[in-house]
Amino acid sequence: MYVFEQILIYLILAFTVILCTTYVLLGLISAYQLSFYKRTNKNVDYNTILSSPHAPGISILAPAYNESATIIDNIKALLSIHYNKFEVIVINDGSKDDSLEKVIKEFQLEKVEFAVNHRLKCKEIKGIYKSKDKAYKFLTVVDKENGGKADALNTGLNISEYGLFIAIDVDSVIDPNALLKMVKPFMDTHKERVIATGGTIRIANSCKIENGHIVEINVPKNILARFQVVEYTRSFLMGRIAWSKLNGLLLISGALGLFDKDIAIEAGGYDSNLVGEDMELVVRMRRYMYERKEKHLVEYIPDPLCWTEVPTNLNTLERQRNRWTRGTMESLFSHKRLFLNPRYGSLGMMGYPYWFFFEWLAPILEVVGYIYFAYLAFIGAINWPFFLLLFAFAYTFGVSFSIYSLMYEEYSYHKYRNLGQILKLILIAFFEPITFHYIQLVYAIRGNFSYLVGNKSWGNMEHHGFKDVNKNKNNEVNTAAPVAN
Repeated sequence: MYVFEQILIYLILAFTVILCTTYVLLGLISAYQLSFYKRTNKNVDYNTILSSPHAPGISILAPAYNESATIIDNIKALLSIHYNKFEVIVINDGSKDDSLEKVIKEFQLEKVEFAVNHRLKCKEIKGIYKSKDKAYKFLTVVDKENGGKADALNTGLNISEYGLFIAIDVDSVIDPNALLKMVKPFMDTHKERVIATGGTIRIANSCKIENGHIVEINVPKNILARFQVVEYTRSFLMGRIAWSKLNGLLLISGALGLFDKDIAIEAGGYDSNLVGEDMELVVRMRRYMYERKEKHLVEYIPDPLCWTEVPTNLNTLERQRNRWTRGTMESLFSHKRLFLNPRYGSLGMMGYPYWFFFEWLAPILEVVGYIYFAYLAFIGAINWPFFLLLFAFAYTFGVSFSIYSLMYEEYSYHKYRNLGQILKLILIAFFEPITFHYIQLVYAIRGNFSYLVGNKSWGNMEHHGFKDVNKNKNNEVNTAAPVAN
């Protein structure tokens, strides 16, 4: 028994050291890459892309389900994006509220005949609408039977005109220059083919919105949302930048991603049987390119390009994290052939193992460790000096890494108005490892059980909708409205 305990202790210690070392390396790579990005792009005049005849056309696909509270303002924001060749396709995925009626009235829509190229399977289209007002000539609205987000995106791909498409949540607010920054890698000279680019997602709770754009960035008033600010900053700034540099990126956020349409369709489009369709599509596109022996890149743009509302209550957060866990498992298990397979380059040798061990398996191992700890406590066999040392190390490392992420982003982009807002987030970073972390841990375990019993639901995501400062002097959010199938 003593030998078993010693082996287990050394395994826990080894896993902790490897995990922390990996985070440090990713943090250093991210810091270097972010500095390099800012140096090489500080003098870029993105307006040249606006005037360039070589700028590729972009189709903006925005699935919508019960978006009545926000859909008008968000469509207007999409139509005001700075780009010279784009279309906005809003896919009403069988909404049960008055979303479609509001859009028809606001944008003077009428049903039209439209040729649909059914390259991807999707639910029945009930009608396609265009505006009678030439000011909205770039807007197309599709009304279809409910089939879920993936099915809605496949519908958008079938009617889209251009060779690049961007998948965006209609309840998000994107930066007016987002397309210019995301399309740039597609126009740069590379030996490899760029098949997708992703943008940094930031949290819009308590921020001020004017005419569909962020005009003032605030720290969320809701404590749960503040925890997620720290989490998102650490995840995007200190994780995905590094994996993009290492060409091992598996995930582009479903809130904002720009893709090569031909590759996406050839790879099979979005899988409507999955809940993690955004991550799985990226993995499948990359696997498709590797199996064709075509060199490719998935680029990550570190600029904050998209602002989205996050859950402010535990029930909604649980549904979101449960779905994220199931989505990760779907992508990993559907493409298990990639695991440590040199045929798939850095994706198979580094990216996939990282997501397997540290994104999916780590919460399970942590819970197993807690169960074993409880057993040792019951029999009075805890090595207290080792336990306290390991806990102090893990806590200090977690807090330090979060603060490093917050400070580096503030140094790079200086988004917050004063020091007080930064201090609020730093304070939250001290509490996250002993509060929010364990909430996520519970939800991750529940997500594993949900996957094992075959749960395929999205869950009802409650969003409050953003209030325009011109409409509401208090700048607060209003009542909740479900937005996901």
